[in-house]
Formats: sequence, C-alpha cells, structure tokens
Amino acid sequence: MSLLRRVLIAGTGPAAVQLAVLLKRWRSGRVGIAGRRSVRSAPFFDALRESGGTVAVDISHPKLGALQGECFVDASFHEYGSIEGQWDTLILSVTADAYVPVLAQLPTDLLRSLRCVALLSPTFGSSALIRRYLKEKGGDAEVISFSTYLGDTRRTADKPPTYVLTTAVKRKVYAGAMGLPSESVETFRQLFEEAGITLEATDSALEAETRNISLYVHPPLFMNDFSLGIIFNRPAVPKFIYKLFPEGPITQTLMREMLEQWKEITALVLKLNLKGVNLLRFMVDDNYPVRPESLARCDIERFPELDPVHQQYLLYVRYASLLIDPYSEPDRDGRYFDFSAVPLRPVFINHEGAWDIPRMPKEDYYRIKIIQGIAQAAGVPCPTIDEFVVRYEQRLLAAVHSLSDSPLSEAFTLQSFEGDISRICSELLLLDAAEA
Repeated sequence: MSLLRRVLIAGTGPAAVQLAVLLKRWRSGRVGIAGRRSVRSAPFFDALRESGGTVAVDISHPKLGALQGECFVDASFHEYGSIEGQWDTLILSVTADAYVPVLAQLPTDLLRSLRCVALLSPTFGSSALIRRYLKEKGGDAEVISFSTYLGDTRRTADKPPTYVLTTAVKRKVYAGAMGLPSESVETFRQLFEEAGITLEATDSALEAETRNISLYVHPPLFMNDFSLGIIFNRPAVPKFIYKLFPEGPITQTLMREMLEQWKEITALVLKLNLKGVNLLRFMVDDNYPVRPESLARCDIERFPELDPVHQQYLLYVRYASLLIDPYSEPDRDGRYFDFSAVPLRPVFINHEGAWDIPRMPKEDYYRIKIIQGIAQAAGVPCPTIDEFVVRYEQRLLAAVHSLSDSPLSEAFTLQSFEGDISRICSELLLLDAAEA
C-alpha cells in the first residue's frame, strides 16, 4: 500500500497548498488539510468553503509547470482535534517549534495508526523529537526529515489564500529517515522526480536536518546588534538583510561570527557521528550560485582547510557577489536584478491585535536554543551560539519593557524549550547506545 494513498497535511500556509496540488496531480490519492482554529487560519477555511474545496497553484516560469495545477481537497479540518478518518502519512507543514503542540492535539488513535510522519521544514533534532513523542503515545511511524521546503511559494494580494504562486524550486532537497533503505524517502524521491526536483537520500534524518542553509546563516544574519535594532526599534528608513553595511548587517565581524558558528555546529555534528558540510560549497552549489570569476572552484573545495582569515574573506566575497543576481540580464542602464534587497521586517501587530515578531528571527530563536541545548548535553562548547542567544533575549526583554502597555504575543516570552531538548537528547543518546 502506497504511503501517499491517504495523506493528511497539517498547516494552512502556501506550502500546504502546493503539497496538496503536487500530491493530487502526481499520485491522485486522498488528501486532507488540517489547521488550528485561529484568526489567521479562518480566511483559508472560508476561501476553501467558498471554492467548493478547491485549491490552486500558479507558477512564475514555464519550467515550473510540473508544480502547477488545481485540485479538490478531499477533507478539511478546522481544528486538529476534530480530525477523522484513516490516514497513512502526516506531513507537518508548520514551523518546527509547533510540531509537538500540533501532535498533542491529534487523536491518539491517529498517531498510533500513522505509517509515516514527514517534517517539511525541520530544524536540527526535529526527527529525534518526533520519534520520541510518537513512542510516548504508542506510535511507530517512520519519521522522515526534509532538509527544507522544496522551493518558494507565496500568497498573492489579489487572490484568496487557497490560491498560491510558486516562483522557484530548490536545486536539490535532502531527505532522510532513521536509516537506509527507507520506504518513506524512496516514495517521496519518486514523487519529487516526477515534479522535476532532485531529492537526495541521506544516511539519517538528522543528517538531512544539517543540510538546511538557514541553520548556518540565519542566526548570524539576524542575531547581531544591527539587525536586532531594526527588528525591535522599527526605524523609518528600511534596511536589507543581505546587503553590506550600512544598508544591511553584513560586515567583517558578521562573517567571523558566521564562520565560528559553523565550526561549532560542525563540532556537534561530528560528535554525533555525522558528516559535516563544506559551508562555502553548500552555499554555492546547493543554494545560490555565483560566477566562477567571483569565487574560484579550488577555493570553494578547499574552504574547510583554509585559515580563518581566508575563510572570512571568501564568505564576504560570496555575499558581495550576490548583491545583484549575477545570472540575471542587465537592463538598458546596465543594472542587474537587485537580488539582496530583502527588507528586514520589524515587529508588527498580528491578526489577534498583539505585537508579534517576524518569522525570522522568531523561528531562529527556537532553532538556536535547540542547538545550544543539544551541544550542552553533548559537552560541545558553543560560545558564539551562546552569544547569539544572549543578544536576542536581551533585546526581547527590552522590547517587553518598551511595549508594556500593549498586548504582546507569546513570541515575547523567554523560552527554554526544555521539554523539546530533553526529548531530543534522550532519543539521540539511545541512538548512540545502539550504535555503540
């Protein structure tokens, strides 16, 4: 029986819509979408009802044609606790910090009957967290982690939330389970192949989770004084996350911290008997390429062995080379596409009328606290990561004080994520004992 014959997607964002269309177009199975009852999800379910259960994906370029389409969603659930029916695979299309809260709302019988749980955008340790949680509930589904979502999908202002636009796909996506061979990984590999996306299997789910570029670049980019000042102080003049100082945060110091954090994560990865990544090669080959005139292949391949000053220089060159899209066509004035003009988003009033923190760095806070907790349990020093946490939490406390007369979302609360860290470390220690 195919794992994709009955698929339930948890989440109501653009990625959930794209997955539903992908599954219905290439597998024609039964697909359901579930969400939590909230001000934010209400427009999606209203639009789904008005469209007769139909969702649609448009594309920005003909080469993405395999992802385009319209489909009927077989079942929708406005609350996780109201889910009914038999489902083989659950895809968690929510943020990594919401995995356990979502699973906690699902019927226990459903958790025990699942054959596969797929984590669409996990962070380091998410697969271990979900395996441990399922064991506690009596479930034994195979947990598969993708390195990242397959591309860039967004809503458009003039369309209902059941209609989304996919503008790009990843050059490569990694996926892994507890070991090879994996029925789940192979099933999704075949699906992605038919959609024109390369899915490469890793030896484990944890290894796939280390193949997410956000793990290495988001904390240094967002948890520095420049970026945090823009995010929490809301200046009138916009700044941009991928631009050089003073238009953005990228400086020699930031490159040094990015390098040091990569080395700390690599030390943890090696301690857990995984393979580390060549940061520069990962940036260039698996994410956004630069011209060979900007970065020589020999420097890319030798990056881990170079001295720190040379490594910092190459990282700086990489970001400078992407201020514009080096492969775009110049306009009549000789200007290339302004690739780096991604604005730093400040705190905002959310749908519930409370001050909230943008997804970046809110998700990065969870990501880096989890890594910090695993590193501490594994006895791996991580002073740069510790400094990122201190900076962020200091800004958080200052913001709580300055906005004390206004309603605040839960994002303004200092978090230990102790429960998630404990489950992850317990599972990883069990794996270590089994391998020993």
